[in-house]
Amino acid sequence: MIDKTIFQKIIDGEIPADLLHDDDECVAIRDANPQAPSHLLVIPKKLIRRTSEASQEDKTLLGHLLLVAKKVADEEGLNEGFRIVVNNGPAGGESVPHLHVHVLGGRQMGWPPG
Repeated sequence: MIDKTIFQKIIDGEIPADLLHDDDECVAIRDANPQAPSHLLVIPKKLIRRTSEASQEDKTLLGHLLLVAKKVADEEGLNEGFRIVVNNGPAGGESVPHLHVHVLGGRQMGWPPG
């Protein structure tokens, strides 16, 4: 048995979080370690460990995550722009093995990232 990720515990209500969105497919929360003035996470309720493990059957869910990212960015007032980031694997910056979308904004983003 694999231990639950922190995101699964948040989804199951075992750990409190600043919940910004909750529907049948995902939740959105504030990141506990923000890297920008606004740093939100959109997390699918279905456990997909990382983007490289998503399947064709996940395409509707993956699109939904981006639409929710847009919704929470709008609600956060990020009308001047925001960045969406999805880390894949430890070398890609992944720290929790549960796919999630970072929404960062509230400051000028630099390029290249990383």
